[in-house]
Amino acid sequence: MSGTYRWRGDFTDDEYLVLHEGVFGSSVDAQAEGWRASIDLRSLGWVTARARDLLTGFVNVVWDGRVHAWIQDLMVDSQLRRRGDAKGLVEIVRDECSRAGLEWLHVDFEEQLSNFYLESCGFTPSAAGILRLKD
Repeated sequence: MSGTYRWRGDFTDDEYLVLHEGVFGSSVDAQAEGWRASIDLRSLGWVTARARDLLTGFVNVVWDGRVHAWIQDLMVDSQLRRRGDAKGLVEIVRDECSRAGLEWLHVDFEEQLSNFYLESCGFTPSAAGILRLKD
């Protein structure tokens, strides 16, 4: 672990966008304002990872308001990978979802992340689908 984790930890739109761009290589939105408010409104929670006051990791947890939650945008700064932070973020999500009484935690991932999610985090493979709506 290279940081301090917090369930529903504080973050700003700007630092979220910087982390997102560094991890995914593109900006989520040209407009920086509103990401924090949107996540506050639509999410069960999220986990932040910080090192020396910098946002170094983040994962959002969206849900149906009842029994299902989904991991969305698990991000760890590229300079800090392979130190256990991603797994630590997922463990906190799992614990908080369980504490909230949820029955299912879902995650979609690209093939190259199978070992991480299935072996390291304990997810079970399942069939799923995705439809890209924008190019």
